[in-house]
Amino acid sequence: MNTLARDSQQIGNAIRRARKQRGLSQKALGDKAGFRQETISVIENGNPAAKIETLLAVLAALDLEFQIASRSKGRGIEINS
Repeated sequence: MNTLARDSQQIGNAIRRARKQRGLSQKALGDKAGFRQETISVIENGNPAAKIETLLAVLAALDLEFQIASRSKGRGIEINS
């Protein structure tokens, strides 16, 4: 899964998609990552106040990682939302 995300809403959408692809409920993902279901909901809804440590733990629970890349300049790049 390669998804480009540039804001908290897009990150939340990507996490929701990954969770659903794995057949996990928000509660199951929260249990796996060590957080409450409500925390997963806040992240998936794009709350910009989510801590980076929390996001990294949720990504790890989904067997995903955070990568930093140069920002694309062209119009041909589609950002999944």
